[in-house]
Amino acid sequence: MAVNQVSSVNQSYYSEGKREIKNELGKDDFLKLLITQLTHQDPLEPVSDTEFIAQMAQFSTLEQMTNVAKGVESLLSVTKLNAQSYIGKEVIYYDDNTGLYQQSSVRSALFEDGEVYLELENGKYILLDEIKAVTTPSTDGG
Repeated sequence: MAVNQVSSVNQSYYSEGKREIKNELGKDDFLKLLITQLTHQDPLEPVSDTEFIAQMAQFSTLEQMTNVAKGVESLLSVTKLNAQSYIGKEVIYYDDNTGLYQQSSVRSALFEDGEVYLELENGKYILLDEIKAVTTPSTDGG
């Protein structure tokens, strides 16, 4: 007795991966809400001027916050690129433990929690902004 296929699995459902769930409203969502509100408002009791101006101010603030976030993201990318240029260089930094300026070669750059750390040959980790001077190590061996 032959068995016929009863149902098929929608492969595109599984191959697309997880769908992104948005937990926050963006400027497009805000505009849609505003247009919907204006379209469905009671003509005998329209939105007051002050309410409308307040909503436009909120929209403007949202736009500015979005631009600031993009700027911060861009700045962090530049900082990461800058930190990588220190690898192999000699840096002078102030050591709080000894109270003296120390000099060491940069071994690597680490990025953690929005901070940039440099790993030094002497085993210490310092923040990028703790550097007082940068030099290129001499290659003459003396």
